[in-house]
Amino acid sequence: MKKLLLLLIVAIQIAACSTKNTGTNEKLPVDGPIRLHPENQHYFLYKGKPLALISSAEHYGAVLNLGFDYQRYLRVLSEDGMNYTRIFTGTYFEIEGESFGIQYNTLAPSKDKIITPWAVVVTDLSGKVKYDLATWNEAYFERLKNFMKTAADHDIIVEVTLFSSIYRDAHWDICPQNPANNINITHEVTRFDAHTLNNGTLLDYQVSFVRKMVQELNEFDNFFFEIQNEPWSDHQVPVYNIVNKEDLRPDDWTFKADFADNESMAWQDKLASVIVEQENNLPNKHLIAQNYTNFKAPIPLVSDYISILNFHYAWPEAAEWNYHYNRIIGFDESGFAGPVDEVYRRQAWQFMLSGGGLFNNLDYSFFVGHEDGSGVNNAPGGGSKILRQQLKVLSEFLHGFELQKLYPNLSCVKSSPGLIPYVLSDKNNGYAIYLRAVGTENTTLELVTGDGNYKVQVLNTRTGSYADPFESESLNGVLKIELEIPDGELALKIIKK
Repeated sequence: MKKLLLLLIVAIQIAACSTKNTGTNEKLPVDGPIRLHPENQHYFLYKGKPLALISSAEHYGAVLNLGFDYQRYLRVLSEDGMNYTRIFTGTYFEIEGESFGIQYNTLAPSKDKIITPWAVVVTDLSGKVKYDLATWNEAYFERLKNFMKTAADHDIIVEVTLFSSIYRDAHWDICPQNPANNINITHEVTRFDAHTLNNGTLLDYQVSFVRKMVQELNEFDNFFFEIQNEPWSDHQVPVYNIVNKEDLRPDDWTFKADFADNESMAWQDKLASVIVEQENNLPNKHLIAQNYTNFKAPIPLVSDYISILNFHYAWPEAAEWNYHYNRIIGFDESGFAGPVDEVYRRQAWQFMLSGGGLFNNLDYSFFVGHEDGSGVNNAPGGGSKILRQQLKVLSEFLHGFELQKLYPNLSCVKSSPGLIPYVLSDKNNGYAIYLRAVGTENTTLELVTGDGNYKVQVLNTRTGSYADPFESESLNGVLKIELEIPDGELALKIIKK
């Protein structure tokens, strides 16, 4: 009897250990800040559910631009099915009607509509503004926290981008960090020194600012930090041609991927450590993102502080080549590819079906007076309610699976004539597939699935409508699906019966 009881106890212990090790039966937290999903860290966990972030959102000025009605904006963003937005914090802003060819730019407020974290102490007769980097502007933090609360009410996740590359002398001329624009720094700092450890006393004010932001935002669950936007832009190290050119240093930035140099990376690592250190004694711990490059490149080293690897104008290879880091891969900015919605819809499908966990398009239909996203803008990108509806289709498609069980599985494609396939699967019963057609409207897709019967649903990625589902049998381990693709793209949801 004792022997039987002992065997029963051992069996219970083994079963308990087995459940713990798989992680699949553990109760996931339903509160606390957004985090990496413990079962699959290429996706987020928020309010107890797996989450991918997909959005087409305004150009980062929602808080620092007093003219922008962020409450209306966040409500419309949520109604359109978007769950993500980025904000810049006021350490950098742009020039009204001029910067980057954007006519209506939320990141370029008129002078009387700019609000920053610092108090304004001098305004002379010429309209020159100076900041006191040692004194906080409490009106700014009240607006920031009201924004965060409104976003949380709409289940919108916010990326709080602390700093940005300073692209031109004209941007440095209006930057609060420029000694000419504040009463605190008496030595010279160039825009190329500003985001390095070689910036004199400016570093002390930057660290103080980061600590203040961490302290003020700690109560909120619906955000993560990004250290710096496009740090390679003023600390450029060209590393990879994306076109067939011999020269790695063409004048056109669209030809190559650049990393930030060692000076920039050391400064970013310092500020990431400040975030972590400041949160050590606070209730909540938040994720940190780092922005690495445009387009695509294999990242050689990722700091332990970093949980989100952000790319801009990303190719699917950005996700594929860096998937081994087992962290979120983000396509964190699109929008310099013309006004046509199709470009950004296809970018989103291709990237997310390659293993990405975040997609964000710059939506220029949002600006002051058009916070409902109905505006017509003269800008280098697009954005519209139609595009947001189409991105909502993608979001609902992905979240219709057990997202945390999906992994890239292009190897299951045996044959795809005339198609560029992008595949996620649970490597057992479910397949999420996006297909781009090249030169064909009729073709056959062959998948290595193992034997069985499968339910196939064909999704129109533009309209969000599904064709009538049908069943197909896998023979000799291969599932053959006859397809018509008159619009050049479609998605498939395939589930084993």
